[in-house]
Amino acid sequence: MAKTAYINGKILDGSIDMQPVEGKAILVKGETIEAIVPAGDVDKKKYKVVDLRGAYILPGLINLHGHLPTSGKAPKNDKKTNYKALSPLVRMTDWNPLLRAVFLLIQAPNVKKALLSGVTTMRVVGGVSDIDGVLKKKVEKGRLPGPRLLVANTAVSVPDGHFAGVLATEATSPEMAREHVRKILKTKPDLIKLMITGGVMDAEVVGEPGMLRMPPEIVKAACEEAHKAGLMVAAHVESPEGVRVALENGVDSIEHGAAPDEEILRLFKERGAIDICTISPAAPYCLLPEEVSHCGDDARINGRVVMDGIIDCAKACLENDIPVGLGTDSG
Repeated sequence: MAKTAYINGKILDGSIDMQPVEGKAILVKGETIEAIVPAGDVDKKKYKVVDLRGAYILPGLINLHGHLPTSGKAPKNDKKTNYKALSPLVRMTDWNPLLRAVFLLIQAPNVKKALLSGVTTMRVVGGVSDIDGVLKKKVEKGRLPGPRLLVANTAVSVPDGHFAGVLATEATSPEMAREHVRKILKTKPDLIKLMITGGVMDAEVVGEPGMLRMPPEIVKAACEEAHKAGLMVAAHVESPEGVRVALENGVDSIEHGAAPDEEILRLFKERGAIDICTISPAAPYCLLPEEVSHCGDDARINGRVVMDGIIDCAKACLENDIPVGLGTDSG
């Protein structure tokens, strides 16, 4: 097994109070770090020496909330992209080899970009059919450079719900939600994703994004079916009402979040749930000029509400010893 010694690097070890460490060598055997030792202690007969020439070396980044179908760039001119129009094409990917090949070609470069950005593990929470799972296998077999992928494949939504018919199926009843989860389980996902509320761009009232779309009984049924299979459930939620419904009915991780009250914090702890903070999708709407974001006043106002709620949720969770992770929601 190959043994490598990385020298002359500035080491960032990932600890809370970390400071750059110099004069040390990182000894690696295969894919395992054996030790960090003084640079002068390296046995150059046993280790291949790699001189980092003053570059920084740090643990791989973990993106706990990402998507692969698009690059994450803002649309060039369409302020209200009609994602719903893609629904017929997406539905065909389950059986049409040509469309599957097209989506694989579209998404594969985004997997590589994630790795080259320093991400070595990505949790992919909602995609087209089972394409994310196919890409995961390609990475595992060494056919595609990319981070370790933990995938949900397609999510479960409701009619007129967030990305319904595109990155999510549409359940109209608890039993249908169970059926959808069982179908997704056949694609061997690592988790199940629910779209419980709306988002920034599909708010019906300015200043009130995150409308509850998925009824509590559907949330509960989907969670029960996922938990029966031993998988955790992640949920897109961008309003306090949505967070409460998610936690009351079995969701394990709140994706995005909203300003919590004492009852919500109690539910987080009672459920042993976690918060995944993702300010980056909302921030461009309210912080960047319109010529860059290509969004109007409504999206700017709603984006600010969502971003502030996400930040409030993360801060409150940290103050109450509730685990908080970070994701980009890119793509």
